[in-house]
Amino acid sequence: MSAKAQVAISDTETWEKDKRFTVYKVLVSVGGKKWFIFRRYAEFNALYDKLKKIFPKAGLKLPGKKIFGNNLAPDFVKQRREGLHSFVQKLVSDPKICHHPEVKLFLSLDNPKTQGSKEEDEDINENGDGLTDKDANPVNLGPSERTGVRPSDFEFLKVIGKGSFGKVLLAKHKTESTIFAVKVLQKQAIMKRNEVKHIMAERNVLLKNIKHPFLVGLHYSFQTPDKLYFVLDYVNGGELFFHLQKERYFAEPRAKFYAAEMASAIGYLHSLNIIYRDLKPENILLDSQGHVVLTDFGLCKEGIEEYGTTSTFCGTPEYLAPEVLRKQPYDKTVDWWCLGAVLYEMMYGLPPFYSRDTAEMYDNILYKPLRLRTNVSFQARQILEGLLQKDKSIRLGCRQDFQEIKFHEFFASINWAKLDSRGITPPYNPNVSNEMDLKHFDPEFVREPVPASVGKSADSSALISASVQETDAVFEGFTYVPPAFDED
Repeated sequence: MSAKAQVAISDTETWEKDKRFTVYKVLVSVGGKKWFIFRRYAEFNALYDKLKKIFPKAGLKLPGKKIFGNNLAPDFVKQRREGLHSFVQKLVSDPKICHHPEVKLFLSLDNPKTQGSKEEDEDINENGDGLTDKDANPVNLGPSERTGVRPSDFEFLKVIGKGSFGKVLLAKHKTESTIFAVKVLQKQAIMKRNEVKHIMAERNVLLKNIKHPFLVGLHYSFQTPDKLYFVLDYVNGGELFFHLQKERYFAEPRAKFYAAEMASAIGYLHSLNIIYRDLKPENILLDSQGHVVLTDFGLCKEGIEEYGTTSTFCGTPEYLAPEVLRKQPYDKTVDWWCLGAVLYEMMYGLPPFYSRDTAEMYDNILYKPLRLRTNVSFQARQILEGLLQKDKSIRLGCRQDFQEIKFHEFFASINWAKLDSRGITPPYNPNVSNEMDLKHFDPEFVREPVPASVGKSADSSALISASVQETDAVFEGFTYVPPAFDED
């Protein structure tokens, strides 16, 4: 580290359920490069305990751990922040301390661009803290929060979907006349549910997906003081779930085609060291021609290299793999289990171990043998047995990942190069007449009036409130615009 480091501390607060924490936002500047890290007081204290033993003569001081009364009162937070600022100034002003590995790690001095990218992501840690450093520290995904794209650039036409944190709207770019699906999320709702990490992961994965034919693409992401906006490919052939409900099950050739496009998409994600973790009919869209488009990357886990594992309990009950239910470490083969479950549902009409009683369904997933009727081909039964193998160490895909699925006899009729170039005619055409044909969307959503606030932000006076300062910090790096669109 040739240039002298400069460090400044501001403060921000975040919530997890009914608990409240103060997280300090630290701006580090070295040789013209700047980046943010987010640290709780306990992390400063842990570093201090280590350094005072290594450098007893340095005179390091840390503000008190507790006071009587409210530890989150503004005056106390301000006083503590000033004390922490003095502490980090002492660290960076002493060359020996500044170059110590613990300090370099704490301030991300070695690798600010990729900080936090390969850590495990327990959603709620063992001691119930809820907010770990990994949760509080968003990945710095963009060079700047300034962007040439803003809500007023879009005409919001229809509501086409709803979720826990906001709505998905059909929108037209006013100058380009291009139609997009715009996902509008409320920052406060995300933070109250402690879902910041998943939203930032979704944005990161979306950016990596731009070139794959069977993954929804991100055009822009931007934020206002109170909302986040994902500007995505508009896909209007309907959810696979919608079509499956209507037809009950698909003929084997149609199920095979969809499964092949899904497998291609998942294989691509795995090549980027990403586990998808939430493959289900609701997350699989059809485009206007009938090709598969995977969407919703909020549960993706990045940084899982070959034979790497993670252990977060997440997913959708009907499609959970046995190792996830057992809360054991799991790997990329969890996605192949989900592919097997979706393929089974497409051909048989229900997920493989389904029960209305969730506890019974979990018991079925763990212990009940897979039952396969003979109304599908031998090759179909064979691949289902391989994908839905309860022991992940012998599951299809455990050794060579996508290559094992790709060359399975079930897919012998698939020309994979032609498939990936979208050269195979889909077995079903959604028959949408134009971009405004919304017949495959839920009528309940489409009839709903577009909220007047969707293209507007909070009043500018709100910029000085604690909550907006907090969300600006927590979602640092969310914005993405293509290079040609950047105002710089």
